Amino acid sequence: MKISGSDLHLFRVFDSVVRNNGLSAAQVELSLSQPTISNHLTALEQRLGVKLCERGRRGFALTDKGRVVHEIGLEVLAGLEMQSRRLSQLRGALTGIVRIGIVDCVASDPNCHLSEVLARIARDAPMIEVELGIMRPGDISAALAKNELDIGIGGFDSRLGVLSYASLYQEQHLLYCAQGNPLFSVPDATIDRDLCYAQPWVHRGYWGGRRQLSFQRIDADRIVYDIEAQLMMILSGAYVGLLPVHLAESMPYAARLRRLPVENDDYLAAIELATRGGRLAKSVSYVRDLLVEAHGQHLQQSI
Repeated sequence: MKISGSDLHLFRVFDSVVRNNGLSAAQVELSLSQPTISNHLTALEQRLGVKLCERGRRGFALTDKGRVVHEIGLEVLAGLEMQSRRLSQLRGALTGIVRIGIVDCVASDPNCHLSEVLARIARDAPMIEVELGIMRPGDISAALAKNELDIGIGGFDSRLGVLSYASLYQEQHLLYCAQGNPLFSVPDATIDRDLCYAQPWVHRGYWGGRRQLSFQRIDADRIVYDIEAQLMMILSGAYVGLLPVHLAESMPYAARLRRLPVENDDYLAAIELATRGGRLAKSVSYVRDLLVEAHGQHLQQSI
């Protein structure tokens, strides 16, 4: 059977009678006379083709099928109430999907407050659905330009004119080697730039114009495009490379890595928020502003 609006009214009357254990006690709650309540119960019984309860001089008692109908009625009414609340929230509420692309290995950075922003969205704007993906910086920029993403977070060496950028925080990168590397046990006093540059390096391929290397790469150097891949190659002991401090000095990597005492190539990566230029959807603007606010920055176009 299809449930109609009149059925919902009958379910509510039946529920009131069950909760009040009889017709007379349900009168006050329903503001209906006993004959009218009895007629509603009879109408529901005829609609369903089952006897719901015993009512009369001997008192009120549910039948076995009446108990099942009451449970079903409660489920129907609860579902209707939940959907009614969702529809009410649509009036003036922030809603829609916000697609965010973020570079890898930022979860351990105490300067990254994305998780706090996600918690605030879930609490204050639950109708916004955030789709979060881990991506390379160049892929983030391309996806933003093609309207496949709404917000990008990362270090962007290559700028696109159709995008707007806002600073969030800086991520410190230092030079590390790992157990098994020839430099791991060398005293600090004997380590210099020439000694470090003689070792094979693993570089991040998307670092370019905004971080010019001051030495000639050797044939044994390797290129990766993900920080986790770079970390694994350094942990092999065969390479040295720049890693985010928050990652390298976290468990369980801290005991296996050694920070090399060469400061010339330490690097502060600017982590920025990127969006398409022009007017943004209300939900996207809301999430963008939360991210900028959470990182203590003023929203402005970066040059």
